[in-house]
Amino acid sequence: MRAGRAIPHEEGRHVAMPLGGIGTGNLAICADGSLRQWQLQNVGNHRGVLPYTFFALRVSTWEPPADELFVLQAQAPDAPATPLVDDDHVPAWQRDLLSAHQGVPATTFRGVYPFAHLDYHGLPVEVGLEAFNPLIPLDVDDSSLPAALFTFTVTNPGPLPAQVWLAAAVQNPVGHDGTTPVDGVRALGYGGNTNRVRRSGGWTSLVMDNAGLDPAAPGAGQAVLTVDAADAAVLPQWTHPDEFLAFLAGRAVYGDAERVRHASWAADPQASGPQQAFGTSPPGQTWNGGVVAPMVLQPGESRQVRLCLAWCFPNRYASFVQFGPPNPEWGPTRFWLGNAYATRFADALDVAAHVRDRWTSLREDSLRWVETLTGSSLSPVEVEHLAAQASILRSPTCFRAADGAFFGFEGVLGASTVMWTGDVGGSCPLNCTHVWNYAQAAARLFPTLERSMRDTEFGVMQAPEGYLPHRVIVPTYLRQLWDRPIGGPVEPALDGMLGAVLKTYREVRHGAALDAYWPGVKRLLDHIRGKWDPHGSGVLLGVQPSTHDIDLCGLNPFMGTLWLAALRAAEEMALLAGEPALAAELRELFTRGSARYDEELFNGSYYVQVPAEGDSAEFQWLDGCLADQLIGQWWAHQLGLGYVLPREHVVSALRAVVAHNLRKGFRDFEHPYRVFADEDDVGLLMCTWPRGGRPAVPTRYCDEVWTGSEYQVAAHCLWEGLEEEGRAILDGLWSRYDGRRRNPYNEIECGDHYARALAGWSVLDALAGASYDAVTGRLTVAPRGPGRWPLLLPDGWGTLVRDAEGVRVEPAWGELSISGIEHGPG
Repeated sequence: MRAGRAIPHEEGRHVAMPLGGIGTGNLAICADGSLRQWQLQNVGNHRGVLPYTFFALRVSTWEPPADELFVLQAQAPDAPATPLVDDDHVPAWQRDLLSAHQGVPATTFRGVYPFAHLDYHGLPVEVGLEAFNPLIPLDVDDSSLPAALFTFTVTNPGPLPAQVWLAAAVQNPVGHDGTTPVDGVRALGYGGNTNRVRRSGGWTSLVMDNAGLDPAAPGAGQAVLTVDAADAAVLPQWTHPDEFLAFLAGRAVYGDAERVRHASWAADPQASGPQQAFGTSPPGQTWNGGVVAPMVLQPGESRQVRLCLAWCFPNRYASFVQFGPPNPEWGPTRFWLGNAYATRFADALDVAAHVRDRWTSLREDSLRWVETLTGSSLSPVEVEHLAAQASILRSPTCFRAADGAFFGFEGVLGASTVMWTGDVGGSCPLNCTHVWNYAQAAARLFPTLERSMRDTEFGVMQAPEGYLPHRVIVPTYLRQLWDRPIGGPVEPALDGMLGAVLKTYREVRHGAALDAYWPGVKRLLDHIRGKWDPHGSGVLLGVQPSTHDIDLCGLNPFMGTLWLAALRAAEEMALLAGEPALAAELRELFTRGSARYDEELFNGSYYVQVPAEGDSAEFQWLDGCLADQLIGQWWAHQLGLGYVLPREHVVSALRAVVAHNLRKGFRDFEHPYRVFADEDDVGLLMCTWPRGGRPAVPTRYCDEVWTGSEYQVAAHCLWEGLEEEGRAILDGLWSRYDGRRRNPYNEIECGDHYARALAGWSVLDALAGASYDAVTGRLTVAPRGPGRWPLLLPDGWGTLVRDAEGVRVEPAWGELSISGIEHGPG
């Protein structure tokens, strides 16, 4: 399987695909063959390094005599920096390594998440690498493994036999906090590290420990590097790459593997090898270790070598600044949260054994998902970027605590957040309701994770008065943000509350039981109606805190369409709950509100904002054209709720958004704040004023380009049949994130791997034109031309096929429980 766009390393400076499971931490495989962005110890850190961790290759031939050694990494070219991103950062130790030792002339990267393929060019033998982590939609456990899996394929194209040694080097990371800089083998938390060797079942493992650590220390844990070669040689202790590369250069063709067959702890089958040591590292210092797998390849022969890097760092703490006022009662404690994966595995050896035993099935199921995407009618570019949606869930943006609860930051602190709170850790904790309003991928790929967020909202966050603060405090037994200033915005975000209603109905349509949430939803609706529509007008008035980190006011379509969609969703839930009177009441509110919003806000082209008498114009958009003005209609299409405003006005407003806000080229554009699009980029501005009237202090972020909003508007255009407009937005977005100047696996906003970008999954739903309701088991399909589209249902996934024979579903994994297929509107 070699799907994916071919990216030469010179053109893919920013390509860095995360390798790691949901909530496990991760590292990244880059287009130049390097491993970077080490984030194993429960903290996000794009600058995280694990020095002296690399792959190498030695090739020798008898006739004519030849012997060459290569570090399997290409030299990254220097190029101007891109604003607010650092995926192209090459650590100094890697540059030093390539200046002292021969690297690879060139590499080519292909990626369809979770698989990365690299071809190494200019070597005496042909070398390819497949790197992946198991990703199986709906299977949270198998998609949450703290491991990275590598398969090298080495082929001898020459006419004579070749002796080949494949090597992998790694630094023992146990004890490090994942945050402070590492200087060679020296760092805070290091000292007392040990590297051991274990051989079992044809595999050779380097086991990295630190028994002297407090078991509750943040960096306590274990890591394992294992290779499927019984005769692999191991250098368990060294401090500089020169030592390991000399060890690799000194390997004999035949190492007498019998010497270690009955000594599982033995490091080196070669009698002439260096004396091995297994002692503890000095204070403040760790050891590096490495494995070498030998092979002799006849002309035309290929050999595969599998390696797995597994880790287990169970001690996740609330080691991040949470919102709200100071809490002196917390004292100096960093509250322990733990990791769900650590409740399944005793240590990294346990993880490695699990991966070894199930490697083939884990790969086949993950590959089946990729083939479902690549075998569909999606274009290669669509496949690449829509598959990458899952990478956000497996970045440090998201984690699962020891009790299994799922949490998400807004993103990972990085180059785009240094003006706020540095570039290490999670951005804007935690479960921010208004940002996660946009996210759709988790609910489709792993619906139980989204249900966990609803459990937290209605079981923990909801205040006695019924409202929802837009952030949760962890551990969840601590006092929540009730009657306290929050931050981003200060008061509980109204759009986050409306989104909670919509997300609850989404989860019900995906198979969740309504009973658990319905009482909380009703209390929330009562609060919203009492505070923002006490007279039953059907519209919301007053101060309306929003995701723009400011308070909206008056009648506005952003909050208004969310409100209308929430009323319709609540009506449907009331009917399911056996409360027809409440359903009728909500329908009446919706009808009044829809008419008034349309009458007062539609200007003949798009929807504007009309403040109430006495409202300040500061931070408002007034006559502007807001990209997100129809976000509620986007939600309504996904939930089968019909139109919340007249269709002809909806289509007109969408056309206006694309016509006025989609900018082509930013070289002459003044960026008053963050730069998410520049130079010759194409991007959708948050707000423009095509008819003039820009306030002196306009709505915050109006001059920025947010990928989450772009996905929302593009998907909505596709739902409405505005193919050209939707494609124009997506083409611009995906061109910005094509690997040259930004990473296709890291769409940024207020941080890396930003959760709002998970709105991208709605593009797939819009393209497929399919909507499923688990309550009835009915699959509704909109009229589309012939094609094949990935289809995810609550208990299984496969392909939705439209052809001359009609509409059918081809299962690929799990069960597709469909009681019937019906045709819906276009």
